[in-house]
Amino acid sequence: MTSRTIADYGLLSDCRTAALVSVAGSVDWLCLPRFDSPSVFGRLLGEQAGFWSIAPVAAYSSTRRYLGSTMVLETSFRTEGGEVTLTDALALGDGNRGHDLGAGASGALFRQVTCNEGIVELDVVFVPRPEYGLIRPAVRDGSEGLLVRGGATVLSLSSSVPFAVEDDVARARIVIHAGDVLGFALEHANSWEAEPSFWSQEEIFRRLADTWEGWTSWSKMHQSYAGPWRDIVELSGRVLQALTFFPTGAIVAAPTTSLPEVIGGQRNWDYRYTWVRDASMTLQALWVSACPDEAGKFFRFLATAGLGQLGQGQELQIMYGVGGERDLSKRELPHLAGWRSSLPVRVGNAAWRQSQLDVYGELLDAAATLPEYLAEMDPETRRFLADAADAAAARWQSPDQGIWEVRGDPRHYLYSKLMCWVAVDRAISLADLLDATDRVPLWRDVRDQIAAAIQKEGWSEKANAYTQAFGSDELDASALMLSIVDFLPGDDPRMLATIDAIERRLSDERGLVYRYGGEDGLPGTEGAFLLCTFWLAHALALAGYVQRAREVFDSAAGFATELGLLSEEVAPGSGELLGNFPQAFSHIGLVNAAWAISQAEEKVRSSERKTRGQEMV
Repeated sequence: MTSRTIADYGLLSDCRTAALVSVAGSVDWLCLPRFDSPSVFGRLLGEQAGFWSIAPVAAYSSTRRYLGSTMVLETSFRTEGGEVTLTDALALGDGNRGHDLGAGASGALFRQVTCNEGIVELDVVFVPRPEYGLIRPAVRDGSEGLLVRGGATVLSLSSSVPFAVEDDVARARIVIHAGDVLGFALEHANSWEAEPSFWSQEEIFRRLADTWEGWTSWSKMHQSYAGPWRDIVELSGRVLQALTFFPTGAIVAAPTTSLPEVIGGQRNWDYRYTWVRDASMTLQALWVSACPDEAGKFFRFLATAGLGQLGQGQELQIMYGVGGERDLSKRELPHLAGWRSSLPVRVGNAAWRQSQLDVYGELLDAAATLPEYLAEMDPETRRFLADAADAAAARWQSPDQGIWEVRGDPRHYLYSKLMCWVAVDRAISLADLLDATDRVPLWRDVRDQIAAAIQKEGWSEKANAYTQAFGSDELDASALMLSIVDFLPGDDPRMLATIDAIERRLSDERGLVYRYGGEDGLPGTEGAFLLCTFWLAHALALAGYVQRAREVFDSAAGFATELGLLSEEVAPGSGELLGNFPQAFSHIGLVNAAWAISQAEEKVRSSERKTRGQEMV
């Protein structure tokens, strides 16, 4: 397994899958052809799971950046003898631009080495290990490169330089001089399909440039945010696009599995799926940092994936595969040692069977974000959304596992009740579009019941705050959502008290917020949660504490890597990034908090202008 920190990695994407490339030029994670496919390179989780590295033989220093407004990664290596630049990208479809980003992607990874000055000797090591390292494939050398066969996987590695092949390991030593440019291309096919083609050097260079053009066109078309922290907000928008599965519009929570929340612990989950929980916050973030078209496509995916479940008397599932799959059964990979011995390594996610009542509110809140799309949807989908509100109305008094998927007995979590309130509240506003005006009296009655229950049972006099669950004194960062979803005004006295309690008793010395206090049924203590810290900044902005909101935002954003990427958590003490990476939820929280702060600042400026105008009169 690699001992590298999670922050050492950069993300590549073709809007169908993703790769992680280390600062040392090693591709240590790549699943083909989808985000949730078995890995071809998986050294991130076990040494025997394969990698592909390109780096100088001599000692070097390295720096990285994304080229312009793209997900094309450039790593510069400097040695005593010279400097080389390694440019990496997962190829978009030829000519893909704007909304079609990823439409024609074929699962091809391009790598280009350019010698900028001097003479540099490079070591290229290619170790493909399909199916999470279970397969040691046959590697055959040819005039145009390498052909790899193993299990259901066939790979072609196009190269103009020869490799020495020993078993399933291919190695090349290359000496390049100033002005030299070399290209490599890895392409995937299934064993029952035609073999992947080999690429000429000219075609590799052209397609790499075309991929840069594709990302640039998307950014020019979509990114117009003009508020504070513009660079990292726009980068977050590109990350969300990079985590999007083009064929359906699904957005994965992260492109990795089993990067732990506790080093050496058991809190290791597979995040290569789409959670309904993320829906409304994702759509709001896409509105700010990307484009309504992407938001609309994601919403249509969620609505389609859930169709039929409520009509069969089932609860709405909390998560789906990127193709809309429902069965995400978990298994373990005991042959992998895990990142820093964090076991087990898991594929699949058992949480798909959990009951979480918040999903109804997330879905209806997402619909309320995009009302213009509802008019275009078929009657079945509109009826499904109305049925989701009915389900929230019928089930809101039931216990569940809560937003954090706690492994323990179901409880009456405040956030779940809140999102049931959101479900019926948004359904009331959408009733005409849903052809459901006859259901409004019931929804209004239930909305009042839930509000009364939250005010009475969700508030703890002892904690002087809204808490994790009814009758509990334990704090939970999800209570910050009370103002974010407009249940309470941002400056409501109880809301202000809750914000204060979370700042004082649920935050660390760095100002980062933990998800909750108390036990959750799992061993180990997790790190501070970046999403929750951005929620705090968001809630502070709504409360009118704009300067404090800025400070909290900066505390969380300061843990972004040099490439601007965020993980799920930050380790206590060391400040190391933890959890699957990069984490969509963290980037979503960043975008929405930045937007809330920008709106609060504009409100302050507007008030000041009004005051000056009155003084002049």
